[in-house]
Amino acid sequence: MKVTEHIENAQGKTQFSFEILPPLKGQNIQSIFDGIDPLMEFKPPFIDVTYHREEYEYKELPSGLLERRVVKKRPGTVGICSAIQNKYQVDAIPHILCGGFSKEDTENFLIDLDFLGIQNVVALRGDAVKSEIYFRAEKDGHNYATELVSQISSLNDGIYLDDNLQNSAKTNFCIGVAGYPEKHMEAPSLDSDMHYLKQKIKNGAQYIITQMFFDNKKFFDFVAKCRKEGITVPIIPGLKPIATKKQLNTIPHRFSVDLPDDLIMAVVKAKDNDAVKQVGIEWCIAQSKELVKAGIPVLHYYSMGKAESVKAIAKEIF
Repeated sequence: MKVTEHIENAQGKTQFSFEILPPLKGQNIQSIFDGIDPLMEFKPPFIDVTYHREEYEYKELPSGLLERRVVKKRPGTVGICSAIQNKYQVDAIPHILCGGFSKEDTENFLIDLDFLGIQNVVALRGDAVKSEIYFRAEKDGHNYATELVSQISSLNDGIYLDDNLQNSAKTNFCIGVAGYPEKHMEAPSLDSDMHYLKQKIKNGAQYIITQMFFDNKKFFDFVAKCRKEGITVPIIPGLKPIATKKQLNTIPHRFSVDLPDDLIMAVVKAKDNDAVKQVGIEWCIAQSKELVKAGIPVLHYYSMGKAESVKAIAKEIF
């Protein structure tokens, strides 16, 4: 079932969803199930599966030349989504990136998903690899998520890269895209970021999942701005409970997200990371209650495979 259909069928009741991270190469599917099992009592209609690009290092050979080697890989997004749908009978939603994919790679990825009956995708540009400062597309790949959304929409219309295909089958993907209440880190302004979000919707995106935020006002302001700009699709807030003191620095640096002063001070005063985790849970519970009261259709939690904090939050909300 499509995300938009899940929202319609809920008839105004706020639903619970979460996002997991594929295991590193060499780990098995049980590590995924271990992060999902504790959260199934809250009846998520769908589960997102992120996609992370390979990470490389360059090793100098005796000849003085540099050899590029893969040092970290998270394989199996298609297989993981299929396993989740088969085991739990819920919709699994893979993230599809521009980075690391040619247009042909993307088409083949989508064909595999369609064969497996996976009806939802989240289309993202993705980050630059760690060895690069700025994002660089693959040869014959997409530079922007707007282009990726267009390719998926074209496949939904039965338009493949090979325009000589006869009687080509149409896919039926519901396309989600990212939204940034505090703007994307590379966007020069919130208005310019909104311009490209509108383009993604125009190109065929049917719902938005936001970057994490810790101040609900920023989310509500973002939604109001979207509606003013004529964006009418569902907007799903992304939430993440803080778990360590280190995240006071890593979250703003990596995601360009502001942390409220009250949250910062509570984390600073916490005696250890166990206490920080409790602060993060309580803060996210308060955020969640306010969002439910506002009639938000789905609350989406970035669990990243660690269910403990999200379970504590969901018990209070769902």
